[in-house]
Amino acid sequence: MERSAVIGRNKRGKAQAVKVSAVKESGAGQAPEPTLRVVRSEPEGGLEELEARRVDFIWSAVMVGALGLVFGLLSVFGGVAVPVLLALSGAYVLNPFVTALERRGVDRTWGTSAVFAGCTLLLAGAVLYLVPVFRDEAAKLPDFFVKASGQVIPRVEALLGHPLPDLLRQRMTELGGRASELLQSAGPTAARLVASFAGNTARFVATLLGLLVVPVLAFFFLQDYPQLVSLVRGLVPRRAVGLVDRRFAEVDEVLSAFVRGQLTVGAILSVLYSAGLSFARIDMAIVIGVIAGFGNMVPYLGTGVGIVLAMLGVMLSWQGAWQLALVAGTFLVGQLAEGFFITPRVVGDKVGLSSVSVIIAILAFGELFGFTGILLAVPSTAILKVVLRVVVARYQRMPVYTGTGESPGA
Repeated sequence: MERSAVIGRNKRGKAQAVKVSAVKESGAGQAPEPTLRVVRSEPEGGLEELEARRVDFIWSAVMVGALGLVFGLLSVFGGVAVPVLLALSGAYVLNPFVTALERRGVDRTWGTSAVFAGCTLLLAGAVLYLVPVFRDEAAKLPDFFVKASGQVIPRVEALLGHPLPDLLRQRMTELGGRASELLQSAGPTAARLVASFAGNTARFVATLLGLLVVPVLAFFFLQDYPQLVSLVRGLVPRRAVGLVDRRFAEVDEVLSAFVRGQLTVGAILSVLYSAGLSFARIDMAIVIGVIAGFGNMVPYLGTGVGIVLAMLGVMLSWQGAWQLALVAGTFLVGQLAEGFFITPRVVGDKVGLSSVSVIIAILAFGELFGFTGILLAVPSTAILKVVLRVVVARYQRMPVYTGTGESPGA
């Protein structure tokens, strides 16, 4: 019979245990005498505490430096870095599907081709369906703003029971007229911008090649994804491979939860909102649904904007109180489904970023790096969260934190 209990830590910070073993007989008919022996716990990933701490600190510094390098390359060599980054992102998102086919015995090249063919068909179908829908919805925008400025004010006044200030009425009317004029001139303006951009042949060709090369690079990155991972893994010192693998697994868990999870959640919510608003016979129901669905990636923003646009649509196409009830029910069901069913099943708690952290990250990265910073704000914050968690965990195991100094000569 053998029992063990942890009694403290050794000088490297690892837990030690004392095992009490009944191994020595005292005599006939007598109980065995217990024997005490100190047993060292297994080092983390084959490394002692000081060495593991050093590896974690170096890994954290490398991750922060890599993020800085990415933003630096995007700022200096955006024309080259953006296509490569987009291709790597696409390969990262699609890799699980190819890996699943590979486990079923499909050659990786054929699996990559099948996944790309499926994505191409899905994208083509979405474009063929959505482009006419958005074109028809965009054609309604000028009348939408004119009606908004002319009909919303009287209905708001009827709800409030007293007239709005003349200055507010005048500004809303001017806003509706200017918005209508702006939208009507948006097509010719866009055409002129495209023509001006195309006139600069070098820039136009570089941008066109950059867009065309993204799927080609993504295909080869996806096909050679295991080799790329093995190449990076081969640069890690052999003794530190296990610990570094675990850290990258944590980063992968966080990133996959955001990239794959949030996009899936946004698509589901877009369909849900668009269907509900269409049943309510709201103008631009699909546009509002897509904005509210994918805008949900920024906490509260998508839902707030969607509710405002939907209520404006209700005022412009008022057919009865049932519309208001259906719109309210759509967003209520969407939020309940997202909070209790969709996000827990699709994302879970892997990202672990609070709503306040996401909002602050988007504002900060947007201010520092513009639109690119907004796109990369949450993934970068998720990586930095893992780095911070690792650094804090190591710090809390150091003698300077625990207050257990090392004995001289021990």
